[in-house]
Parts: sequence; structure tokens; C-alpha cells
Amino acid sequence: MATESKAEPSKLDSLNDDAYLQRLGKRPVLNRSFGFMSMLGFSCSALLSWEGVLVTSVPGLLNGGPAGVIYGFLISWIGTISVYAVLAELASMAPTTGGQYHWVGMLAPKSCRNFLVYLTAWLTTTAWQAIAVSTGYITATLLQGIVVLAQPSYVPEPWHTVLILWAAMLFAVIMNSTTSQALARFEGLILVLHLAGFFGVLVPLVYFAPHNDAQTVFTSFINAGGWSPQALSFLIGFPTVATSLVGADCAVHMSEEIQSAALVVPRALMFTIFLNGLFAFGMIIGLMFCLTDLESALGAATTMFYPFLQIFYSAVGSTTGACLMAGVILVLAVASSVSVYASASRMLWSFSRDKGLPFHRQLVKLSRNSLPVVAIVTTLVITMLLSLIALGSAVALSALLSLIISALYSSYLLVCCLLLWCRITGKIQSHISGSDVTELGFLTWGVWRIPEPLGTMNNIFAILYTVFLLFWSFWPQTNPTTPETANWSILVFGSVVIFSIFWYIVRARHHFKGPIKEA
Repeated sequence: MATESKAEPSKLDSLNDDAYLQRLGKRPVLNRSFGFMSMLGFSCSALLSWEGVLVTSVPGLLNGGPAGVIYGFLISWIGTISVYAVLAELASMAPTTGGQYHWVGMLAPKSCRNFLVYLTAWLTTTAWQAIAVSTGYITATLLQGIVVLAQPSYVPEPWHTVLILWAAMLFAVIMNSTTSQALARFEGLILVLHLAGFFGVLVPLVYFAPHNDAQTVFTSFINAGGWSPQALSFLIGFPTVATSLVGADCAVHMSEEIQSAALVVPRALMFTIFLNGLFAFGMIIGLMFCLTDLESALGAATTMFYPFLQIFYSAVGSTTGACLMAGVILVLAVASSVSVYASASRMLWSFSRDKGLPFHRQLVKLSRNSLPVVAIVTTLVITMLLSLIALGSAVALSALLSLIISALYSSYLLVCCLLLWCRITGKIQSHISGSDVTELGFLTWGVWRIPEPLGTMNNIFAILYTVFLLFWSFWPQTNPTTPETANWSILVFGSVVIFSIFWYIVRARHHFKGPIKEA
């Protein structure tokens, strides 16, 4: 179990976050409007775990079957908890918007610090931009799938998808451009809807649908991807289920807008992954018991995009009821875009603050309400441009979006390895309250950490799990593989890494010294 400092919560609430941030080398320019509950709502909204497993678990049946999906999710849940526990320790040491790349700047040796910081910043920034596009695409295609369910004569066109995506993302931009107080209240409301929606979908699904027996659910494995033996098929299908738990680190990138961030951010990370994992597991169990016709569900993917829409219809036997259940998920997907845009734009703004991006002088500009509006609008423009890929090929867009796991978990792997190195070499001092905080070259634990030796053991396990997930995330789902079924993530990920290295050598190494210490 994680431990916190002996300071009372009231004393921690009175902690001067701005002074803490200044000692980390950053000027406080954003409003701190988020507390624990609003940030928990923010993180749950961005993660969308139980909603996400409806999208990923049925395709995941091809390599693994019902038992493979269940056990694969449990493994991914345990591994993700371990990884986020390490991130929580780092967030308590240095709660800054830069997140992973700022931590790399603290932990990495001077000889390679600038390069590793730059590479990590590029990976994290690119991943969050890809998440923004992915959220918009899922929202648009989900709406089209609901329309097909209600009106089978409707034929979804790619340009319909793009226009709906633009409209949904415009809503996210408007919400992010109001005030930070309004955004915090909105996220608190979404937390209630996220929890209530879970029961609103699961209860009718389980109550009305015919059920499989327990033996089928917990012992039935399927190998429809052409990989042999069954164990290999299970491992290849594992990353598909694991994607439902990606993105909880959004709280990290909002750190400079959170009160008592050194404590609230770690708590939000851990509560988010525990609660969302619990709800997602419950939804997977319910879905596997109610999935009695896998063939028709998978067939619906070609007409309604998402098999769970057919499962809903088969369960309740009513088009209206199925559309209402799917409508709950649609509303939450739109709300998720608000949180995703907030995190993506803050990451873009933070990297620009450290002069790591072209046009960084414009990207760091704030509105009257101390919001990074230019970065928010730039994220919208990037989303709109990348979404045009769907007009030519949905496969090409999927290849781009496959970057999410590889880029994010690569940044996690780097900071986990560096923290372990600092742990075992004794470079991190005990937490000292008040005036001494973590800076570049001077490391102290924050108010939230895992006691030793559990901390080191968890750190090692997080590294092993991340390597495991990254390795299997690059495998194609079917064998033999065609251009349409290939896993292009290694190509996209490699392109981003090669470009960032090339740009660093040619230009960035001459001026990028981040994370810089602001006056």
C-alpha cells in the first residue's frame, strides 16, 4: 500500500502550490481550479474504461475467446496499476504539466539528458494528439453505428464521419475555452454520469439477454486469428484488451491547474485506475455471459462499426432500447473528448514552453482566463487535418492511431527505468516538507510514495509489464497478414522516433535545453 506524509490534509491543502512549482523551475500562470473529485471525474472521463471494453473486448475474442479476454484484462489491470503507481510517485515528486519528459530531465544523466527529454516529449505529445483524433473518430463512427441500428437503410460515408468528428471536437474546444472553473464543474458532473451510466447499460444487458454458462465464459478459448498454438494467439490478442486502460495519466498533464497537486494527482491516478478497472471488469464479465451469438456480433462490425451495438439489440430485443443504451456511451464519448483535448493541449503547451516545438512563441500564449487557447485550437487543427486520412483509407488512419500504446508506454518505460536506477543508486533523498522540493539534480521523494522494499519491487514489475505489452503490441492480429490486416504501429512508431532523432541532431540540439528553468 502507498503511504503519504504525516502531514494532515488541512496542512497539505494550505501548501503553496505556486511556490512549489517555482522551485521546480516553472512560473505559475494557470489557474488552479481542480480539486480531487473534479480531477477524478476528469481522469475517469478521459479513460472511459467500461465504455472502452465494449469497443475492444469483442474484437479481442478472435485471439483468446471469452476466457482470453477476461484473463487478459486482469493481467493488464494489474500491470497498469503497477505502472501508474510509479507515475504517481513521480507526480508527487514533481507535479508539472510536462509529466514524463520533465521527470526524465530530473532523473537522466547529464550526458544524455537533453536528448532523452526531447525524445520523451515528442512521444508523449504525439501520443496525446493521436488520442484526440482517436476519440473523435470513435465518437463519429459510434453515432453512425447508432443511426444504422435505428435506420438500416442509412449508408455511412467517410465524409460523414469526418464532418461529425469535426463537430464533436469543436464542442470539446468550446468547453476547453470557457474557464477552468467551468471545466472543473463539468468534469464533476461527468463523473456522476460515468458511474450511473455503467449501471444503466449493464443492468438491462444482463437482465434481458440470454446467458452463456460459466464454463463457456471462464474456460473457452478461441483462436480465429490463425496463430498457433493457443498461447501465442492469447498473447497477440492481449494488447487489444489492454487499450481500454490507456490514458489515465491525463491528470499528470493538468498538474499545474490542481490544488495540492503533489497529493491530489497521485490519488487521482490510483483511484482512477482502481475504479475504472473494477467497472471495466464488471462490464467484461456481463458482456461475456450475454454474448451468445459471436458470429452475428462480429458481422455487425462491417455495418455498424461496433459489434456491441448488435449485442445490445440482441439482448433487449428493441431498437429503441439498444439505441438508448448506446446513446449513454455516445454522450460519455463526447464528454471524454473534452478531457482528452484538455490534456493534449496542455502537453502541447508545456513542450512549447520549453521551446521544443516550431512556433513555440505563439503556442504558449494564454487567454484572459489563463487558458492555453492557442494550443487548444492547434490541437483541433491537427485533429481536423489528420481526420482527412479517413477519406482515403480507414486502414491508414488506424495505422496512425496505433501509435498510442507504443508511444505512451515507451515514455512510461523510460521514466520507470530511470527511477529504478536512481532508487538503487540512492540518488533520491527522503521527503523534506516545505522549502526543499525536487529539482533537476536534487531529488527528494514527494508526499506520496510506496514504502521500500515494495517500491523497488513494484518498479521492477512495472518495467517488465511495459516491455511485455510493447513487444506484443507490434504483432498483427491475423495470420497470414494482408495490408488491410497488418499492424502498422511499428512503422508509425519508428517514423516518429526517427524523425525526432533527425530533428534533434539537425536543429533542436542547438536550442532545446528543456525542461528550462524559467525566471
